Amino acid sequence: MSQESLKERVETWMTGQMPIIQMHGGRSVVREANPETGTVSVELGGACAGCGISDLTAQNIKRDMIMEFDDVDEVHVIVPSTGEQGDSTVEGGRGGELQHATEHPNHF
Repeated sequence: MSQESLKERVETWMTGQMPIIQMHGGRSVVREANPETGTVSVELGGACAGCGISDLTAQNIKRDMIMEFDDVDEVHVIVPSTGEQGDSTVEGGRGGELQHATEHPNHF
């Protein structure tokens, strides 16, 4: 097994497998990668917030990550509806509870 942590491996995978996120002005941050519980939490931000296909992107990330990593059993993806991203968006702004936001009401 690789000496890289699960978080490092997931970050590398996100960069390699999901370049479309960056190409469309979005960003991704691995917030949690716990090898003991098999839980990974990823936050999408930038242009992903309010995007009409962010739900599909989140579903693809969940499915593909579980298939790619034997030590990942559960994936949480959050897409803030405000376009903000950072520590206060998840840990501070929502008390650490990860939620998948729905499409922004002003999108299109």
